[in-house]
This record gives sequence, structure tokens and C-alpha cells, in this order.
Amino acid sequence: MPEETEKKQLLHLVFGGELKSLHGTEFRDLDALDIVGIYPDYKSAELAWKAKAQATVDNAHMRYFIAHLHRLLEPDAK
Repeated sequence: MPEETEKKQLLHLVFGGELKSLHGTEFRDLDALDIVGIYPDYKSAELAWKAKAQATVDNAHMRYFIAHLHRLLEPDAK
């Protein structure tokens, strides 16, 4: 049983890929999506997102996103 002082896991997925257009979020090739990883909190996901975004700054169509998996797993939780 988890201890009361233990932080609750708030899972986040970092992923990205090349977009079809600079004005949308539709990916050019779904098979080429870069799944960076799943992180236990927003702070660590943000660090991974930032590193990937900075590494691909030369490609204007490349975008990385943070998806809040904990919101999908527990949609009624606050």
C-alpha cells in the first residue's frame, strides 16, 4: 500500500514528428512518430520535450508534444 507522503503518479507522454503543415497538428507520417517516453510527472516530461524540441529546431515542421496520460486514465479525477 502506498504511503500517504508518496507523490501521486501523473503520467505524461512525450512524442513528436514532422507535421504536414505549419498551421496544423496532422503528422506527415504516423509510422515515423518519435515516441520519446512516458514520464511520472510534468516536470520530467517538460525536460524531455525541451531537449527534443531544441534538437530539431532546424526543421520548422518538426513538433513535439506532451500528452497528459493521467487525464485519459482517470478522466473524472481532479
